[in-house]
Amino acid sequence: MSANMKERRPAPTPALTGAQLSRWYWTLAELSQLAREMGLSAGGGKVALTARLAAALDGVLAPEPVRAPRRAGRQLTAPVDGDTEIPQGQRCSQVLREFFVREIGPGFHFDAFMRDYVAQNAGRPLAGAVAHWHATRARAAEPQEVAAQFEFNRFLRDWHAGHPEGTRQQALAAWRAHRALPKD
Repeated sequence: MSANMKERRPAPTPALTGAQLSRWYWTLAELSQLAREMGLSAGGGKVALTARLAAALDGVLAPEPVRAPRRAGRQLTAPVDGDTEIPQGQRCSQVLREFFVREIGPGFHFDAFMRDYVAQNAGRPLAGAVAHWHATRARAAEPQEVAAQFEFNRFLRDWHAGHPEGTRQQALAAWRAHRALPKD
């Protein structure tokens, strides 16, 4: 057992250093509260907010969050078919889901491969997206890296695999104990 196992996560305060903040897992609510307390913007995603806070704690001016411009482009409406072109800024909408379920089957879901395809292939027909789905199934079946902001979901998946009869309260208690451990 490591000597660090007894180390406790500090409170999220302006007294931390950037390295101390980066070492521990924090919820978005904790990070947002700390940002407000320090007079910083609490906007942006969790990764950007953590970077902004760490920079401020170390006395370095961090850039404000860059907000992606809203794409006010045309969105597809039913009916669509394989010849329908993907418009610029198309979202992964119910209209697209219905088309893909009809073409691919009930196992269709918007995964990272399909979200990226829709976002990056404006002007191409939906038939190409169907072909892309089939071409990416082998890679989609491989284990994917889970982003840090989804640590809680990853923890619950792994915990429930070892504790299939565990209750929600037990899972949350295990999560709190996990968060108190130092990061490797």
